[in-house]
Formats: sequence, structure tokens, C-alpha cells
Amino acid sequence: MKKEHDTQPGRRRVSASRPSHQRGTERPHGGHFSRPSRETTPSVPAVFDKNALRVIPIGGLEEVGRNMVAIEYGDNILIIDMGLQFPEEDMPGVDYIIPNIEYFKGKERNVLGVIITHAHYDHIGAIPHLIPRLANPPLYGTDLTLAIIKRRQEDFKEISSRLELHQITNDTKLELGIFKVEFFGVSHNIPGSVGVIVHTPEGILVHTGDFKIDERSNIAGVTELDKLERIGKHNPLLLMSDSTNAREIGKQHSEIDIMTELEDIVKNAKGRLIFGTFASLLGRLNEIIQLAAKYKKKLIIEGRSMKNNVEIAKELGYITVPKGTIIPVEEMKSYRNHEIMILATGAQGEERAVLMRIANREHRFIEVEPGDTFVFSSSVIPGNERTVQRLTDKLYREGVDVINYRMMDIHAGGHAKQEDLKKMIEIVKPRYFMPIEGNHSFLRIHGKIATRAGYADDKILVADNGQVIQCKGGICVRTKEKVPSDYVFVDGLGVGDVGDVVLRDRQMMAKDGMFVVIATFDNRTKRVMGNPDLISRGFIYMRESKELLMEVRRLVKRIVEQSAGNHAPGEINWTYIKDNIREEVGEFLYHKTHRHPMVLPVVIEV
Repeated sequence: MKKEHDTQPGRRRVSASRPSHQRGTERPHGGHFSRPSRETTPSVPAVFDKNALRVIPIGGLEEVGRNMVAIEYGDNILIIDMGLQFPEEDMPGVDYIIPNIEYFKGKERNVLGVIITHAHYDHIGAIPHLIPRLANPPLYGTDLTLAIIKRRQEDFKEISSRLELHQITNDTKLELGIFKVEFFGVSHNIPGSVGVIVHTPEGILVHTGDFKIDERSNIAGVTELDKLERIGKHNPLLLMSDSTNAREIGKQHSEIDIMTELEDIVKNAKGRLIFGTFASLLGRLNEIIQLAAKYKKKLIIEGRSMKNNVEIAKELGYITVPKGTIIPVEEMKSYRNHEIMILATGAQGEERAVLMRIANREHRFIEVEPGDTFVFSSSVIPGNERTVQRLTDKLYREGVDVINYRMMDIHAGGHAKQEDLKKMIEIVKPRYFMPIEGNHSFLRIHGKIATRAGYADDKILVADNGQVIQCKGGICVRTKEKVPSDYVFVDGLGVGDVGDVVLRDRQMMAKDGMFVVIATFDNRTKRVMGNPDLISRGFIYMRESKELLMEVRRLVKRIVEQSAGNHAPGEINWTYIKDNIREEVGEFLYHKTHRHPMVLPVVIEV
């Protein structure tokens, strides 16, 4: 096994005299459990039962994204996944959202390791921001997962330190403190995806990660049902299972059917083919590359993330590229249109991604031409419907053909639908079931699937972010205890400095704009000098609102002169006066326009 082990200089190691659950050395994935080096220190006295198992979802139970769950027993903490969530439309300026790790303050050295189930950003995206704040615990993932994490880390050198990376496979066995950990392969839409089996003093926990069951194809990996059947014979305590597609009835499409449809498209294409899909669908990207070679097409790959992922996958053997298949975009004009295929990012309608730049005729080398066929081989992420529709409309205006997954079976999602979710429950046979990874309604629907599988309500644990699940004596319950789980916003290099107040201000400015009032007060005459200056951004068009602006100027002059006119210069409370301007001007503007701009008063004293 190719092993990567980046350790930090000066990291404290464990002495041999410590108890066995607090020391270790690592041997990769043999037949016995191995112990990675990781020191723990006793935590401060806690109010909770140290002899109970605690499962703490930090994120991922009220949204699709921000996945992170902690498993805690005494002074031992194991974390599974550390992802981000993309912002919603009412979060202007926010780049993404990460989990809140306030609960781990003072317990950083108890975190024995972080296991990453796969390399999607909703499972790895928070690593650069959170790992340094957790005293750089070891990270465990498959070769592809670690390679993508390392590549992303290069973009965060200014805020993050070197990572301690440990490569695992489906057959790896580890001891992390008191926990014994195994893995099982899962079918998903990125290679190297795993589920996690954690042996604890209270019983076995199974965490599926993102998964689907595709028994007809290994293009997207294989879910190791035989391994799960063996675990099911050991009376596991708790199954935590992916709920992303719990709303969808039936079974997920097989990748083999998708490739049959895509081959027909490639074989019959009369002009250029432009494929839009996720950069992480490496199994499907490999199949498209093979189709290009089979039908003597020249393939162009456009989009930084797709180029990076394909290069990483080539190095690790997940993708093979027949010689001469891929060409630089600059050479495209040397071939006839029907000889060209393009793989591009931007199938979600992202404004600056490749597909949108092509549609807007902003790409340096690729222009839309009649006879082109655009193939969207990916589903639409909830919330992106409008941007995808806008992109589709732009392409239709250019007179090209557009094929998407609603027209043909050209996309198989990476998440199990209801029949296979039920099958997972029936194979693992847990005593308790906990749906994870999805909006609350998804979790509830998944709970109903467990009911159909024969589980009583008290065996189905539908929790909220931050809600602690406690297990002791074979019984698991949702407690009333909640750890911090509110949003932490990332905006540029700022992490957590954009809070609810800042976001509310941005929402107000985005909705009704901003109105700045600048008044200059003469301490000698006790009068406002001239007329106050007014600036409107996103509120009104000032040239057409002269009467309104004159009324505002008179109002501001009255407020300032009445409030400050009878005080000596050092006695004037300008904070109070600016608050009065903000309140009275705001009320006046709402009365006149029924809009609530953000009013920013500035008073200059001379």
C-alpha cells in the first residue's frame, strides 16, 4: 500500500507505560487492529456520564452539507468527516459554511483522529479551517481522498498547517484510543469512498458515509454487502445512514445503463459534444474518456477542478487515458467538429464556470456553434434550479441541442433511494437506527423507511444538529443536551467574523439598498453647514427624487441642530444624535417609499 504520513515536528508521542487505550503505533490494514501514534490527555471534569457512549452530530442533520459527527467515550473522541455547506440565496457574500467546533474547546487533545469517508467538499471542505484549531489530529482516508485533500490544502497555506495524513483501504483496521475501527467500500460517484465501522465499549456503530447500491456495475465502486452482513451477525448497536435521496422511491440507476445511453450519444453525434458534469464523478469521467478513444474523438478537458481531479486520478490509476486522446484546447481548430468532445465544469450553472462562459461567448477558445450538443450528465443540486435553467435557456437561444438527465437516463446519482436504504437497514440489522445527511424532512422519510423495515419508533433516532445521542447498557436515547452547532460563515479569509448581524445588514442592503447621510456641524454657530450630503446605493435614483431628498435634508438639519445646539462642544452626545438620525430618517423614508434602506449617518464636527 502506498503510504503517506506527514507528521509535524515536535508532536508529543505516547510512552509505553501509558494504558493501552492511550498509546499506539500504526501498521497499515493488516489482519489485526493497528494503533496510530496519538496522545490523549485527561479532559476537565465533565457533567456527562464518562461511561456512556455519546454520538454528537455537529452538522449534516438539517441540511445537505456540513457533514461532521463526533463519537465520544470518556476522554476519547473520534470524528467522522469535516465538510462544508454552500451558502443559500439569503446569505450574500458568504463563500461557504463550516461546522461549529466550540464543543471541542479544552478537548482538542482528546480528538484521536478524523476519518474522511470520501473526497466531496461537503465531507472535506472544512479541513483547512478546523484541523489547526483541533491541534492537528491525524486524518484517515483512502489514497484518492488524501490526494484531493492535499491538493486543496495548497490553496490555504496562509491559514493552515501541514496535515498528518494516514492512508487506509477497505481492509484497514485501526485502534484509535478505546475505539477499534474498520472500513467497508461503498459505491458512490467518486472512487475511494468508504463507510466506517466503529467498535466501542457499548457496541458497534456503522456509519455508511454517502453510498448507493449498484449490483450491476463497479464503475462507481462496490458497496461491500458481504462485509456488512458479517457485521449484522454481531448485533450492532447503531446504524447511521445517508438520507440524501430518501425522498426518491425505487432503486438508483446503474452506471452501466448510464454508459449505454452515453455511448449512443457519442456514436451518433454529428457535431461537437460538450459534456457538463461534476469534476468528482471520476468513474464516469473515465468511461467518457474511453468512449472518446473508442470512437476516435479528440477530448478537451476544461475547468481547473476537473483537470486537477483527472490528473490525480491518473496518477493513482483510477483513470486511464489512451495515448493521443486528450488534446489542449488550443489545438481544437485542427480537427473537424464531429471529432471533438469537451469535458467541462459548470453543469450547476455557476456564473464563472466553463459552461456559462461558453454560453455567454466569454471563453477564449470555445464558441457555441450550430450543431453542438450539450450533455448535462449530472443532477441539479437543490437550490440551483434557477441557475441551471438560465444556462439551459442561453444554450437553446444559440440554437444547440441540450440533453439532460430528465430527457434520458444519463445520470445516476451517488445516493441510495428508498429500496436500497431499506436493504441497508435489513442487512446491518442494528438495534437502533439514526438517519443522517439531509434536511429534516429527508430524515423523517428515512425514519419511515426504517418503520417499514420493522423498527419501532423508540428505535429510530431522528436528531437535530448538536443534539447528543447517548448509549449505555445497550439503550440509546436522544438527550436534551445540545452542543453548539450554529453556522460558522467563511467569507474570504474571515472565518466566523460574519455573524447574524453582519448577514442581516447584507440582506437589508441587498433588499432595499443603503442611504448615507453626511452632515457638517459648526460648533461656533451651532448650525449645520449648508445642506447635508446624501448618497443612495440600491435605494432610489436620486435625480428623480429631488423633492424627497430636500425633505430628508430639512429633517436631518432639524435633528442635529435641536439635539446639539444647546450643548457645549465637549458635552454633545454624537452617538445619541446619530441614532436619532438613523431612526427618524428610516421611518420617514419608509413612510414615503415603503422600503427599509440601511441608513448610515455621518456627522462631522468643526
